[in-house]
Amino acid sequence: VYRPMMQLSGILFSLLGWVLSCLTTYLPQWKNLNLELNELEIWTMGLWQACVVQEEGGMQCKDFDSFLALPPELRISRILMVFSNGSGLLGLLLSGFGLDCLKIGERQQEQKKRLLLFGGMLFWISGITAVVPVSWVAHSTVQEFWDENIPDIVPRWDFGEALFVGWLAGFCLILGGSLLNCTICSTEVHPSSVHYAAAEQQDQCQHL
Repeated sequence: VYRPMMQLSGILFSLLGWVLSCLTTYLPQWKNLNLELNELEIWTMGLWQACVVQEEGGMQCKDFDSFLALPPELRISRILMVFSNGSGLLGLLLSGFGLDCLKIGERQQEQKKRLLLFGGMLFWISGITAVVPVSWVAHSTVQEFWDENIPDIVPRWDFGEALFVGWLAGFCLILGGSLLNCTICSTEVHPSSVHYAAAEQQDQCQHL
């Protein structure tokens, strides 16, 4: 029971991390800007668009006109997050076919272990490529916030909700991949082998 439960936990954590990673990619709240002159408006910036949240008019968003016009951290973050989503999806497909509870390929245990190993490694890659851009944007935000060359009257960007979702996504993906890879090192005792061993021991007792 121990091994299938670890595999199931690893898949569930990885699936949760992948969903959160996709959500982080398309959320426009990577950076928040609250204007002191107009507290009814909150500006947000994501990887694909910038939005303004008004208390009366709701949210209005506009896509970025050019990829090259973005700051370097947002350009690289967009590429890394898309790669994270793709590798996470591939990891789910590979590790899903390597689960012990799946009867397909039941006699090919070595291939199932390889699928679990590749799936776990892809989850690690997906988790790292999700944490790196989120941490990079957070680092650049902190640097800009405490930049002494910028006058105090200029509004400063702050952390958005998407950064925290991205950190959680990376943690879940890395944890899920680690659980799957741990099950590869464990050995599973099949009921048929236990029954055979018990029958063989009973025969020996009868001969005695």
